[in-house]
Amino acid sequence: MPDLDLRATTHLLLHAAVPLAIARAFWPDQWRRAALWMLAGWLIDVDHLLADPIYAPGRCSIGFHPLHTWPAVLAYVLLLLPRRTRWLGIGLLVHIALDAIDCWLMHGDA
Repeated sequence: MPDLDLRATTHLLLHAAVPLAIARAFWPDQWRRAALWMLAGWLIDVDHLLADPIYAPGRCSIGFHPLHTWPAVLAYVLLLLPRRTRWLGIGLLVHIALDAIDCWLMHGDA
């Protein structure tokens, strides 16, 4: 496994912590179920398997991987509309937002 720096480690931890925090804050009676559905948003990282190398610490996922493109984001927004898919939609959008923040931190003025 590659040596992960603080930014990459924090990024990975936030992918778990943010959905858990949202679930606890907004659905305290169903937080476990909500959190599991939101954590399922991590499944979009399956598109990393199409890349060579699969993991590149300095690569921005947004716009590079198919499930991290703006058309895909539109589909994730549409998942917010039906109640049955709302938690998954939130999880996917949180995942994309965290990846976008990571891109900004890697290549922005931060």
